[in-house]
This record gives sequence, C-alpha cells and structure tokens, in this order.
Amino acid sequence: METHLADWLKGTADGAEAQSILRKCVHCGFCTATCPTYQLLGDELDGPRGRIYLIKQVVEGARPSAATMQHLDRCLTCRNCESTCPSGVQYGHLVDIGRKLVEQRVRRPLGQRLLRGALREGLTRRWLFDPAMKLGKAMRPMLPEKLRDKLPAAADPGSWPTRSHARRVLLLNGCVQPAMMPRIDAATARVLDALGVQAIVEPGSGCCGAIRQHLSDAEGALADARRNIDAWWPRLQPQADQAVEAILINASGCGSMIKDYAHLLRGDPAYAAKAQRVVELTRDLAEWLPAECDRQAHALRERIRNLPARVVAFHPPCSLQHGQQVRGEVERFLASLGVEVQPVTDSHLCCGSAGTYSVLQPGLSRELRERKLSALQAGAPQMLLSANIGCISHLQAGTATPVRHWIEWLDDALSG
Repeated sequence: METHLADWLKGTADGAEAQSILRKCVHCGFCTATCPTYQLLGDELDGPRGRIYLIKQVVEGARPSAATMQHLDRCLTCRNCESTCPSGVQYGHLVDIGRKLVEQRVRRPLGQRLLRGALREGLTRRWLFDPAMKLGKAMRPMLPEKLRDKLPAAADPGSWPTRSHARRVLLLNGCVQPAMMPRIDAATARVLDALGVQAIVEPGSGCCGAIRQHLSDAEGALADARRNIDAWWPRLQPQADQAVEAILINASGCGSMIKDYAHLLRGDPAYAAKAQRVVELTRDLAEWLPAECDRQAHALRERIRNLPARVVAFHPPCSLQHGQQVRGEVERFLASLGVEVQPVTDSHLCCGSAGTYSVLQPGLSRELRERKLSALQAGAPQMLLSANIGCISHLQAGTATPVRHWIEWLDDALSG
C-alpha cells in the first residue's frame, strides 16, 4: 500500500511505524472474513481493511471525522485479523496509532469523555477500584441487572501458600483481578506451590497498561509499564536475593500487553534494554504450566483428587490465541488430566468482552457474547473455562453454566 505521510507526521516514531505497517497490506481482504464486527455489521469500514484505509487517510493528512472515530472505536482489538493476514500486517499496533491520532483531532461528546476518563482512572488505581468493588459486591442483590452483570458474586479466595521454595516466579499485582476475582491469583499460587514453585507478588507493580493503551492514553500506558519494570527489576538479576525465573501472567490480556513492552519502550534509552529483559522472562500461565508439567512428567496428575467438571468447553481469549499466539495448550493439558474438552465452533472469534469494550459498545458486545455462548454450550458442558478475567466475567453474565479460570478448575481438582 503506497503511503505518503503528512508533513506533520514525517520524522516521528508513529509516522514511521504506521508507514511500515501500511506498506505490508496488499488489500486482499482475508481479514474481513474473521473480523467479528464486520460479521455483525457488514460494513467495510467496520472491518480491518476498511479501518486500515481510514488510518491511511489520517496519516496522509485527511481530517478525521466523528464517523472515523466511531469505526475505530468499534474495533475490539482482538487481532484475529493478524492471525489471518498472509502479509504479516501488525494491525494492533496500527490501530493504536490511528486511534491516538484521531483522538487528538476529533473532540468526543462530553458523556464519552467522562465515561472513558472514569474507566481509565477508576479501573487502573487499586485504591479506587478495590473499595468500589467491595461495596458493589455487598450491594449486588439490590443493583439493576446491567450493574449486577459487571459484579461477580463474592467468593472466598482461600489461603495463600506460606512455604518458601528455591524456585520463584513473579505474579502481576494487577488492577481489577485481585478485587474482582481474587481466587484466580490464590489458586495460581496454590498450584505453583504444589509444583515446588513460590509465587511472589511485588506490591510496587500494578496495572499492566492495557486499559490506558486501548483508551488512547499512550503516555499513561508507558508510565504503567515503567512502574512495573522498576518494581520487578531487582528480582530479575540472577545474583539477587530471591531472584525469579519467570514473570507468570494469569490474565492473558495483561500477558499480551507485557509482552509488548519492548516494542512500546524501544525508543526509551533508560528502559529499552530492561523492557526487553522483562519480555524475555514473561510467560502466560497457559504456556508455562503445561510445559512445566510435561517436564516434570505430569507431576500434578498423581495429586488429582477429583475432577470438578469432567466435560468442559474452553474459550481461548483473543489476547491468548491472537495476541500471544498461544493455542491449544490448555485444551491439551486438560485432556491429559482426563477431561473431555468439547470442540467449539468458531473458537477463533471474540466473546465481546475486550477490556472496556463491553461498557463502551454494549450492544455489539452482547451480540458477540450470545454467539459465543451458543457455540460454547452446544454440547451441554458442565463448566466453561477460560484464561482471562474479562472474558470470564462477561460470559458468566450471560449464562447459568459456571464459568471459571482454568487454573481454578485445576486448584479444585488438587484440593478435592
């Protein structure tokens, strides 16, 4: 795709990257076949190819409109198109640039600005989110259905392991997961403890930056990344006391973001090398744990006391299968433990959660959830499993079938 950057964008990092990505696109349209919003709306501008054209116009100097912003807002950033693209177009990076440039030139209505600001600041700050979530859970029975859907019922996370081990890994001190679904982190720590690995949460770490990144707050996202790197860095030195061997992420949306730190901070001389080291050590739990159990000859299999559900359907989050390109590991691992993992039609498609998308685009989000749940429940599984808190919460709001993180299933299987 021939591109001629506007003068105001020439010589900038965003301009150079956008031009490099755009020139890989050959207009083939394969991406439209796997784009969830194109399937729902049937509008070329609500598919990757159309959005690429819109971004091309902006970087070449055309004035974006409110319609331009709307088409980019409707993108889930699921990156399904990247998995489909034969030319290797890095659409996720391109749409982040496009959104940022449009945000600078189109003023949003006041209501949108207030809502996006509340999400950007309220979700990413534990001192705000934790008490709000605690209050919401306490008042859950009295809340309207739309709010109740966003609040999981309170559940006991169980105890955190107290044993020390020679092998250690870091877990992210995330933004919403510790208050919203605290059992995911506790279950992760217990399963790791069973393998002789100690889980450490560095209190100085926090939100991975994905929420700010996808709400066009690029500088805020970089600040989140730098804070996490600073918090983790002392433990990433091989000679350090209580050094860790990996950074394990049990929310695939966060894993996808953290694995992008080296790209996002490539122009920062103070952090580029550190960010690369962080990326090298970061593993999603879905890729690390099955491989570790294989290495230890399925060390957990002998400890399984019961199967909480023998027939399950697994929803692979977009951030896992498209963002991180990790596919089939959880399904294979569960099958090795005696679970019947049912096949799911169109498992590559997004469930509609997509971070804050379910709040900002509720209509499209619900339609995608209905399609996803129909596919997941076609074989009447006893339980639905996934690997990202956003997907779990979103799916559970639409079904009576239990929806859990797969590590919670494994923790239950080990504890009996």
